[in-house]
Amino acid sequence: MNTPSPKTWFITGASSGFGTAFAEFAIGRGDNVVATARSVAKLEALVTRAPKQVLAVKLDVTNSADIAPAVDAALARFGRIDYLFNNAGYGVVGAVEETSDAELRAVLDTNFFGAAAVTRAVLPVMRAQRSGAIVNVSSMGGQMSFEGVGAYSASKFALEGMSEALALEVKPFGIKVLIVEPGAFRTEFGAGALRHMPVNAAYQEVLGNIRSVLHDMHGAQPGDPAKAARAVALALESDATPLRLQLGADSIGAVRAHAEQLLKDLGTWERVGTETTHDRAAA
Repeated sequence: MNTPSPKTWFITGASSGFGTAFAEFAIGRGDNVVATARSVAKLEALVTRAPKQVLAVKLDVTNSADIAPAVDAALARFGRIDYLFNNAGYGVVGAVEETSDAELRAVLDTNFFGAAAVTRAVLPVMRAQRSGAIVNVSSMGGQMSFEGVGAYSASKFALEGMSEALALEVKPFGIKVLIVEPGAFRTEFGAGALRHMPVNAAYQEVLGNIRSVLHDMHGAQPGDPAKAARAVALALESDATPLRLQLGADSIGAVRAHAEQLLKDLGTWERVGTETTHDRAAA
């Protein structure tokens, strides 16, 4: 019986949270990991755990000069890239009016443009292999949004829109695209990966509860990142890989409710929408 060759996982934002969980899962099953982060020092524990399987590479996804060397280093060490995990990102908490143009552009630069740039760099490798998978880590906030997270959701909506088109474009090359939509998982996201905007008194009552929930939930989130890694691997290696994978009962419930409301509104306003057809038929 032939033993499957190890896969190579290229993970952005591997120094914490889901990135670390993905890396640890891959190591545990004997795969190779290209662990990237802005600070290589934060990847030392992964390298120490499995020096033959892990390559630590500096990669700030917002710095285009970092990207090609990281991909080249991965190929020099392992010869291929099977899974790209666009995981690097952070959140913004604040009303739209509280969020400056600079902050909005910054979160899009990391969460969307950074993922797009890394994807473009890896795609030629996967096309040459005629295989691979691109995993774009979104959020349940990439399907629906709520008060206080408009900027974050905007970045994830953009990522998901690009991913839908990408999935169709790369399917002929044997490449899969998977959008992961987690709910609340027990990572460092709530502590170190949330930027809180200056509070406008006008929104104190509207957003007060949201700010408290996001702050207080740290360390008590119901989701287990290790189980998330297993779920993602299961979806990737299925013959029927979905375009989107919701993780956590909270994500599944919220996305389902949002979809049901969308269908309800569609049905209620269908006649109004269809009556916009031009009275004169096209020549």
